[in-house]
Amino acid sequence: MSYSQLSKGSRAIVAKFELATSHEVQLGIDWYKSAWSISHRIAKQYDMRMTATVAAVIAALSPNNKWERNVKDAENIIKAFKYGEDDDVMAVKCCTYTMNKIKALNILKTKDLDYPAILKGAKTIEFYHCIMLEDDVCIDGHAYSIWYDERLTMKEVPNIGKKLRATIKQDYKDATSFINEELGTDYLPSTIQAITWVTHKRIYNV
Repeated sequence: MSYSQLSKGSRAIVAKFELATSHEVQLGIDWYKSAWSISHRIAKQYDMRMTATVAAVIAALSPNNKWERNVKDAENIIKAFKYGEDDDVMAVKCCTYTMNKIKALNILKTKDLDYPAILKGAKTIEFYHCIMLEDDVCIDGHAYSIWYDERLTMKEVPNIGKKLRATIKQDYKDATSFINEELGTDYLPSTIQAITWVTHKRIYNV
């Protein structure tokens, strides 16, 4: 795919990628791999069925939650579930909404392992897929800002409906294809999303 064939959104993503330092590129490459490793380590520590269970709990607790606290909340929820009762799980203080704690509890209790059906929200499902290193892109407010090519606060980000989400996701995939062809790399779209987010964060101090 040539640059002239890229949409405006894809070009904005490529432009942000080109502003990334070598350190930021490496941070982006490592981001979801590190998230998977953290999930795997917590799963082993608390004898969970699989890494995917922990990844789904992390995704469930992610809305309105910073990453470091997100991981801490997930581990505290899992510990309470392992050694306590449902009330103990719900008593854990988390930096997210109560309904998301309920989702996390349901994930830990379910036997069918269909975690996306419990997560429901498009962004949290995408985040879960990315932590599991699947071929997906997490379209949150930051990813939207990068695609829109402006520094937007979360309040300024519109509701990302199904059609718009599909467009943005495709633009990230097209930008990734272009970058891979230009550089001879094999980045996943989720990796480009992570690299551009790290870069966006540094540029706008967000």
